[in-house]
Amino acid sequence: MDFGSLPAETPAAPEFGLDDFAQPAADVSFDAAAPADLGDAGGDFNFDAPPAADAAPDLGDFSSAPAAQDDSFNFDSSAPSLDDLSPEVALGTGAAAGALAGASLSSDLSSLAAEEAGTVDPATLRRKNFIRTFPYATPVGLTYDTGDYEPCLARAEELADVAGFPARRAEAKQRGKLRGLGYSCYIEACGLAPSNIAGALGARAGLFEVGEIRVHPTGTVTVFTGSHSHGQGHETTFAQIVADRLGIALDAVEIVHGDTGRVPFGMGTYGSRSLAVGGSAIMKALDKIEAKAKKIAAHLLEASDADIEFKDGVFRVAGTDRTKTFGEVALTAYVPHNYPLDKLEPGLNENAFYDPTNFTYPSGAYICEVEVDPDTGESHVVKFTAVDDFGNVINPMIVEGQVHGGIGQGLGQAMLEQCVYDPESGQLLTGSYMDYAMPRAGDLPDFTVETSTGTPCTHNPLGVKGCGEAGAIGSPPAFINAMVDALSPLGVHDLQMPATPHRVWQAIQSAQSGTA
Repeated sequence: MDFGSLPAETPAAPEFGLDDFAQPAADVSFDAAAPADLGDAGGDFNFDAPPAADAAPDLGDFSSAPAAQDDSFNFDSSAPSLDDLSPEVALGTGAAAGALAGASLSSDLSSLAAEEAGTVDPATLRRKNFIRTFPYATPVGLTYDTGDYEPCLARAEELADVAGFPARRAEAKQRGKLRGLGYSCYIEACGLAPSNIAGALGARAGLFEVGEIRVHPTGTVTVFTGSHSHGQGHETTFAQIVADRLGIALDAVEIVHGDTGRVPFGMGTYGSRSLAVGGSAIMKALDKIEAKAKKIAAHLLEASDADIEFKDGVFRVAGTDRTKTFGEVALTAYVPHNYPLDKLEPGLNENAFYDPTNFTYPSGAYICEVEVDPDTGESHVVKFTAVDDFGNVINPMIVEGQVHGGIGQGLGQAMLEQCVYDPESGQLLTGSYMDYAMPRAGDLPDFTVETSTGTPCTHNPLGVKGCGEAGAIGSPPAFINAMVDALSPLGVHDLQMPATPHRVWQAIQSAQSGTA
């Protein structure tokens, strides 16, 4: 298993002042009647740069910056301050809601693009703004180490049969239905997080992770990790990493998590960090295990440890047939009758703390196709396609399952889920599943999910980027964009989540009465 390469030097982020504007906001006018592609933001660091000066009007997608990397950036926003906040729909750490907030901003920009350039294809708009050169230092101070966004979008278009959409839209129209196609291309900051950045943002803890490898005399291994599993399959994925590295059977590896009496330390699971940070800590501990085991093997084989090779569970003197198995070395470490006691302690047990040097940046392209009944406002997701770049993938089945779950969660938020309060008393009216609409199997189509060949992360030893939140981030903007695409012939150019049948019907009535 090839986990990719170690990091290369990355350039420092450029400095940007308030006077560095490519186009002042006051000079921008919008065409309210133009069909709006709501774009997508997808992640915490989205609005990276304005369009290239010679590429008008590249305004379609602010989840990735344009190829011109020396342009300046300015962004102003305002929001009301609320005295009382209530917890509502929880989606990861709120990244999906942030994605749609960015999408709302870019809706007006897309209208401007449509006004200036005529009919603007949303895929073309995104392609013009893809970053092409890496590492890419963003104006907000972080550096995207690697990425390649075009293959994800091209494959998503192929799997979604975008070329056949006009015919499907025409057929739906004959039945009195409206079809829409929505895109979302996201970049997410994952692998939380470099402790120095966390500290600069006000965190009161380091965001490293810890891994401990305990090799037993029998050659079996216990792994203690500070990352906690609540359904992501760590017990399988972490065991695969260890088994592959040491050349032992998968069932010879035990994973221990969530036990403060046995795990040395731990910062937990969130921000798609388990494999990128927790897995990297395990890899660092494995490095120490291998280094010590080579010294033991060298003693047994009467060779220099510099001449010892280790592969597939076998220590070999380079260029010879003299070998020792991993099991033999493990037994020797605990029964040190023939052992370099003057140089090494007995036992084979190591731990490592891993603090990432950068975030990881998974990305992907999502395409959603919907059908809407204009008489009732009822909508159905006909087809949903997701193609992601997660870097190196350890277990494709687990990754696909996490994306499936994320898409279901994201579509639930976009279509149905809403906390409703009584305006007089503040009483929560959707306090049970009798009132709170959760997505059911009948609300969701079969998802077409694929992981691209990917661009491995350059700064962690596994080359992984994280996948846990991707489906929940890319799906709400893709769905809302599809809904707006379907409803735009009726004059609807904006739609808030959740797009319930009642809300969709109200939007249609408002547009047709001229009150939208």
